[in-house]
Amino acid sequence: MRRNLPFLIFSFAVLAVFVSLGNWQVRRLAEKEAYLAEIESRIGAAPTAIPAAPDPETDRFLAVTATGRLTGPEIHVLVSTRDLGAGYRVIRAFETKGRLVLADLGFIRLTDKDSPRPPRGVTLTGNLYWPDETDSYTPENDHEANIWYARDVPPLAAALGTEETMVIAREITPPNPAI
Repeated sequence: MRRNLPFLIFSFAVLAVFVSLGNWQVRRLAEKEAYLAEIESRIGAAPTAIPAAPDPETDRFLAVTATGRLTGPEIHVLVSTRDLGAGYRVIRAFETKGRLVLADLGFIRLTDKDSPRPPRGVTLTGNLYWPDETDSYTPENDHEANIWYARDVPPLAAALGTEETMVIAREITPPNPAI
């Protein structure tokens, strides 16, 4: 029995570690499910007006609607989708009630990058979001070719002269077949 004592102590220690890791995983799963449920409820909520001073923490995923005008140049953020392959997300300034915010208008194919999308009046319905898509592997944006590699709100806002607020469009009325 004395010869097996170190083995038994080691076995109980390993068992305790595995049980605690299992409990931690179950708690973590519950936290993730609660967080995703909160996001779903915010995304699917009835849209409101864009707040006067939106907060990236408390207003994250807030459903909003606004009528205004898409204006100025576009920024093209290189992305890839499983079904459509490589393309761009179109980011543009949206003027509403005397203020300019960023509007993520959605995905276009690589071949549609230079298609004309003139300024126009629209009603945007979507969600506020402040994406955090950059890391140490993100390449520098190619401003000359208008190819960006991440939706990083402060540089996008500076480039388009808008507030550091982004509406990810779910619905654009009237729709534009080019987006």
